[in-house]
Amino acid sequence: MATLEDFRNERLRKLEELKKLGVETYPAHTERDTDIALVTTDFDKLEGKKVVVAGRIMAIRSFGKMAFLKLRDYSGEVQVFWANNASELGPEVGAALTASGPTQTLLLAQIGLLDTGDFVEISGLVGKTKTGEISVMAENVKLLTKTLRPLPGRDGFTNKEERYRRRYVDLNVNLDVRERFVRKSNFWTAVREFLNANGFVEMDLPVLEKTTGGADANPFVTHMEALDQDFYLRISHELPLKRLIGGGYERVYSIGARFRNEGMSDEHLPEHVAMEWYAAYWDWERGMQFTEEMVRFVADKTWGKRVFELENGRTIDLGKDGESYPRISFVGTIQERFGIDVFDTTLDEVKAKMKEHGVKLEESDSIGRGIDKLWKTVRTEIVGPAFLIDIPVFLQPLAKRSEKDPRLSEQFNLMLDGTEACKAYSELNDPIDQLERFNEQQALRDAGDDEAMMLDLDFVEMLEYGMPPTCGYGHSERLFWLLEGVSAREGSLFPPMR
Repeated sequence: MATLEDFRNERLRKLEELKKLGVETYPAHTERDTDIALVTTDFDKLEGKKVVVAGRIMAIRSFGKMAFLKLRDYSGEVQVFWANNASELGPEVGAALTASGPTQTLLLAQIGLLDTGDFVEISGLVGKTKTGEISVMAENVKLLTKTLRPLPGRDGFTNKEERYRRRYVDLNVNLDVRERFVRKSNFWTAVREFLNANGFVEMDLPVLEKTTGGADANPFVTHMEALDQDFYLRISHELPLKRLIGGGYERVYSIGARFRNEGMSDEHLPEHVAMEWYAAYWDWERGMQFTEEMVRFVADKTWGKRVFELENGRTIDLGKDGESYPRISFVGTIQERFGIDVFDTTLDEVKAKMKEHGVKLEESDSIGRGIDKLWKTVRTEIVGPAFLIDIPVFLQPLAKRSEKDPRLSEQFNLMLDGTEACKAYSELNDPIDQLERFNEQQALRDAGDDEAMMLDLDFVEMLEYGMPPTCGYGHSERLFWLLEGVSAREGSLFPPMR
């Protein structure tokens, strides 16, 4: 049985033979002037006209005096008819080729030196073969790239680990995967389109931060030689964007990678793309309305639908314009499911409930961290869409307190298929309150909680200069993964691998 090494050695032999014939095996230039898909879609306009197409050979069928190639570029596939003499092409096309005369870079007799996977340029007339197949009738065949490894068949490239490691092969073999990442690009384009249309300005933010914050997460650490100082890779876009609101902008957003040095799961990768927006003079109620509008707009633009049938049997219906999503109380859910009053409990009581429900205990777990872990065992049951509200202040150090109950934050999380697809809130702009919460977080961090936020005195100073009432929102590419119906690694081009 032939091995990959055998195939590679055979292709290397062909490469050397082509070089001996004087064929340039990796030329830099091509005369391509037509996308392959146009040969079919614009056949009425192109029939009988000369085109130059280029792409990867996906199939070769040789019959001595003639051969058929299946050629693919990004736009589509087309058949190439390659014959020794023009009479094989049919009377009309044959007469045209006879008049121009064959000037092939490669001769049909050399077809054995080509392999599936090779890139070639084909110039010739557009027509139909005797069987009625739309084809490019090869006049010149020019090698663009000689490949040394064969592409596996679709049925032979299904192992996930191999697909993720060799995504360049996956994208060639599994075209549905290739289209997924086109949709992912459309997803972020739609987000930008919606925000730009609503007066937001996209901002570039640093990835390296001296003090990082904006989320409960363990940061990555790197070192900058120029300053001989350690820096953190950002875990959030939040604090820089709010500094911009304090600087006088009223609607800003940023899209880019963020880094959280935590475990990997179907919902999370340590490196992922996220977007956050901030709007001055908005509160969380306006933010919820805007979120409904944005999610529906993005779904329309990306998938052309609002109802999603998930592989787990659940159905998510994003609803009609103007409809409001139901609201779920965090405090009420914890009380109902675990019998815990989040404002009147002890660490021992919380840990007992964690043990009872099989939740992993860690030495550094605080009351807040334990309650949050309990919540995560419940949220998987919520199909959504729904907004999670009534979230305690001690779980959100950056959100404004509720005017109705100062123990609660004005925060909402969009719940979809058992996960929090976004987080948003009325931003805390009281510098004294913010400093107190930062100090509480720093105490937790000093006690061993690596995910607690750092004390950011510069941010507090910005608040002392003044920041208007503001609503902030963030979602990561998890929202795309969820609606696309894929895991985090399946929905990322180059996921981290062991």
